[in-house]
Amino acid sequence: MKNLFESGRAEELKARAALLMPDSPRLWGRMSVAQAMAHCAAGMEMATGDLLVPRVLIGRLIGGFVKPKVLGDDEPFRRGSPTAKKLVIADERELDKERVRLCALIDRFATAGPAGCTQHPHSFFGPLTPEEWAILTYKHLDHHLRQFGG
Repeated sequence: MKNLFESGRAEELKARAALLMPDSPRLWGRMSVAQAMAHCAAGMEMATGDLLVPRVLIGRLIGGFVKPKVLGDDEPFRRGSPTAKKLVIADERELDKERVRLCALIDRFATAGPAGCTQHPHSFFGPLTPEEWAILTYKHLDHHLRQFGG
């Protein structure tokens, strides 16, 4: 399965992010390109432990059942997948600034490897292994890059 610890995956994602422009057409959702880059950066901060998001009730109830379905194959995330409230970006952002921040976090995560992953449970899925974090981060970034044709 594709994951952010695999050789070349960080460079692939950063190259795709570099292709996005402020006027890149949104294929679904409500976020602008800059908001999506900020949202993705917040997701990476969650994976590194820089941003701690508490577990949500629905995740406590069904997260363990959903996790193998989401992380068990290379199938992209569905459109309209729910997100943690702390990862919602409502204010306007500057694309270049957010892209630089995201790329730095991608590099940091990929370079640190399993030792760089948080021990804090994911807000929906609960405890994740470093390998599961690497799969989730790749799939999340891929989802939002595809959202804008990247």
